Amino acid sequence: MATWSNFNLQNSASPLMEQIIFFHDHTLIILIMITILISYLMINLFFNKYINRFLLEGQMIELIWTIIPTITLIFIALPSLRLLYLLDELNNPLITLKSIGHQWYWSYEYSDFNNVEFDSYMIQYDKSNLNNFRLLDVDNRIILPMNNQIRIMVTAADVIHSWTIPSLGVKIDANPGRLNQTNLFINRPGIFFGQCSEICGANHSFMPILIESISIKNFINWINNYS
Repeated sequence: MATWSNFNLQNSASPLMEQIIFFHDHTLIILIMITILISYLMINLFFNKYINRFLLEGQMIELIWTIIPTITLIFIALPSLRLLYLLDELNNPLITLKSIGHQWYWSYEYSDFNNVEFDSYMIQYDKSNLNNFRLLDVDNRIILPMNNQIRIMVTAADVIHSWTIPSLGVKIDANPGRLNQTNLFINRPGIFFGQCSEICGANHSFMPILIESISIKNFINWINNYS
């Protein structure tokens, strides 16, 4: 969950989000190195008094400043491609959760179980209740087991939405008439918040997503009690 004065990425709760953070840090280091090098060269250029009136070409320096950016881009592209394939990888999911975006709430269906489906609306903020999260809490939470592969099927009933959970590294569009697929692997218990990140209408800001991660034993009990 994002907090005040937090300029960094949220703490990860899944292996995919860990890899995204590693890639972010890797790319940021390369950008800092480029910025320092270019700043040093620009400052030198402004303050030195070297003049060469007869300089017409410099094939060696042109070769160098063509090859070095190419190598830099390869160092960014290879981890990026690896991460893209990791995000699409889905192996033997334990359960499937179907998420349907509406104006302006989410509906959920647990496709592997009978009669487990519900709507999830944002609840009114109550200052007296310390367990209530403003603009992020819902009346019906998504309950998922931790340490298990979960398939998420996402679609929409009216306009384009976007199902986004930052701490789990998930952001997938919900398009009417189209079924998109992604996956989750939550590696610790907890409550994880998200929101629709597609501008979908007047109350776009008021359709939060809340996932509660619990053990597989408690999840089975929840399913049995729900049915």
